[in-house]
Amino acid sequence: MTLSEKLETQGVAGAPDASATLLPWPALREQQGAQAAAGEPRQENREGCPGGQSALLMAGAPAEQHGAEPPEGGWGWVVMLAAMWCNGAVFGIQNSCGVLFVSMLSEFGSQDDKQMVFKTAWVSSLSMGMIFFCSPVVSVFTDIFGCRIIAIVGAAVGFVGLLLSSFVSTIEPLYFTYGILFACGCSFAYQPSLVILGQYFKKRLGLVNGIVTAGSSLFTVSLPFLLRVLIDSVGLYNTLRVLCIFMFVLFLAGFTYKPLISNASDKDSGKKGMLRFPPAKKIFSFSIFKVMGYRIWAFGIPAALFGYFVPYVHLMKHVKERLGENVQEEVLLLCLGITSGVGRLIFGRVADYIHGAKKVYLQVISFFLIGLMSMMIPLCNSLGGLIAVCLFMGLFDGCFICIMAPIAFELVGAQDVSQAIGFLLGLMSVPMIVGPPIAGILRDYLGTYDVAFYLAGVPPMIGGIILSFIPWVHEKKKPKEREKAVDEETTKKMLENETTSASGTAEKPSKESESNI
Repeated sequence: MTLSEKLETQGVAGAPDASATLLPWPALREQQGAQAAAGEPRQENREGCPGGQSALLMAGAPAEQHGAEPPEGGWGWVVMLAAMWCNGAVFGIQNSCGVLFVSMLSEFGSQDDKQMVFKTAWVSSLSMGMIFFCSPVVSVFTDIFGCRIIAIVGAAVGFVGLLLSSFVSTIEPLYFTYGILFACGCSFAYQPSLVILGQYFKKRLGLVNGIVTAGSSLFTVSLPFLLRVLIDSVGLYNTLRVLCIFMFVLFLAGFTYKPLISNASDKDSGKKGMLRFPPAKKIFSFSIFKVMGYRIWAFGIPAALFGYFVPYVHLMKHVKERLGENVQEEVLLLCLGITSGVGRLIFGRVADYIHGAKKVYLQVISFFLIGLMSMMIPLCNSLGGLIAVCLFMGLFDGCFICIMAPIAFELVGAQDVSQAIGFLLGLMSVPMIVGPPIAGILRDYLGTYDVAFYLAGVPPMIGGIILSFIPWVHEKKKPKEREKAVDEETTKKMLENETTSASGTAEKPSKESESNI
């Protein structure tokens, strides 16, 4: 064996790090080729996303970025329909919680318990909050195990949680079966349904995302009426069992998520013969919190959401108390669902014409109007007035939701957007869990929802004020970021030159030794 062959063999198999051992150029290329084949990142590459293809591939990073051209159709249309069902089933049930809330109050309530509204509100708020709370963890597991496995397991857990909820006799077990078990299952089923779309579509991704998210509005419009008919005819428990059918279909839908991109589990299993988790520093990236604009955004959005979910939970009960038992209060959820879908389409298009971080102003306007509409609910003494309020509230709710991903891209860049969205959704869970029970306890002690709705309108306005500073901060930071980028590029080029010259120096003795031998 020649000396150069020994060096090459040592370079590939013996050296723990290319930067720690000076390798001849052929050996360095061979090592990098072996790393690429095994799915390992190159050490000098600073552009690999720390979180991999996590949560906001769900915003649509296409498969092309990972070396495969999206098919733009074919089996992708089946995946799209499955994802649409998932979006609709998960958030249709969650947004219809007002109907279930009224039924739970009548099923478990008693005249002696003065805090029943407060206790019952915890079920719905826990359920919605846990979906967001699990988001950072779901993005990591999806990256490791792939979309299909996580979606199937999530739907199965959600099915079990909903089925167990139909056998309880008091409100307290529902905190676990419905508020945690069912909600965690929904979270694990929901995010992979969005991640998988980026593997099948690129040119049509906007259209596909629009169709999939429309599933939420479609189910929100129709499900309250179905739930009311079921509850009146077969009761709460059998209604929950009927909803288990939705989760079973969601379980079957998970099998359609045929992966086009290998996940971390597949790569490590193929290479080592065993499952290995990526290092923690590659899973969670906290560097995004160094961005001042993102820190403000991550604080302002949760601050605005303390009153956001209150109308969804308590509006049905408020209408019954204010307007009587004979009013069809489900029409209000119908209005919220329809205009939320319209708002997503309209403001999603409007946001394309607003450049940079100024897109945040759309969320500022949305929060101010959502807060104002919440404060107007107690002032409405007719169903027509409440319908008008819900139409406007749904419209700007759609605006707030549809531009979250574009704002994240503007604030932290494409590299860290999945982590940015994952952390934000996790932070959003706290106010969404806490808000409705606070409104419930105010109702229990004051005998009316008026003060609760007035106070629910305050946090969105405060959050809007906080968010209004983001464009100014973001523009102020740009010159410094440009200077830093130039310095980093210069340093990178210097390191590359040093590596090239060192490789050349190491190659010369190798050739001389080989000729002597």
